[in-house]
Amino acid sequence: MDSTKLLYLEHSDVLENTAKVVSVEKDGERDVIVLEATIFYPQGGGQPYDQGVMQSNGATFLVEEVRFVDGIVRHIGKFEHGTFAAGQEVACTVQKDRRQLHSRLHSAGHVVDLGVTSLGLKWIPGKGYHFPDGPYVEYAGDVENADKEKLKADLEAVCNKVIAEDRKTTLQFMEKDKLHEVCHFVPDYIPEGKPTRVVFYGDFAVPCGGTHVGRLSEIGHMAIRKIKTKGGNIQVAYDVDR
Repeated sequence: MDSTKLLYLEHSDVLENTAKVVSVEKDGERDVIVLEATIFYPQGGGQPYDQGVMQSNGATFLVEEVRFVDGIVRHIGKFEHGTFAAGQEVACTVQKDRRQLHSRLHSAGHVVDLGVTSLGLKWIPGKGYHFPDGPYVEYAGDVENADKEKLKADLEAVCNKVIAEDRKTTLQFMEKDKLHEVCHFVPDYIPEGKPTRVVFYGDFAVPCGGTHVGRLSEIGHMAIRKIKTKGGNIQVAYDVDR
């Protein structure tokens, strides 16, 4: 089976399209739809999966979960009416509010990186958790002797200053060995099976395969909730207005 074409990588703002069904199968009590190409984001990179609906000829499939496995995007859920067949064209709709919140939170996590860099902090970026229930980003570094409340206020101020500049988000696909030429930091591990993409906020670049806002003003006001040390790492908890 050919890999699923990941349309969301190029067009985070596209929430409706039509796509051809490759297969329909069962996974326990749930159904799994594979499409030739998808606008649905599969969970990964610290960002939750999309949800939504597929429809065709009176059949309705509720997309409850989306996963990426060995190059294939699996749309997991249940048929509300009817069923699909391989080769059938289906109309796909991503749940708008959920996607927009996830994009705002993911972009805000990278704005924290931008803020850390702007403040001249010698922290090394680690994992990010961009879920709505308590987003944070982690860094290797030391804050034991720092005034954490002042640092929190300074970081929040610079993040909101960057958002107010309304930088445009641009995307560029490139070979992995070129990432160091444009990104301020490149992690040791870059996921396999997906095109390597760089997200630019103005001239600030990070390798990332998630969905993002088109302009940073779409994030709205963001807050730095807490800066603490956890598991030997610095954890910066943040949020956006809901």
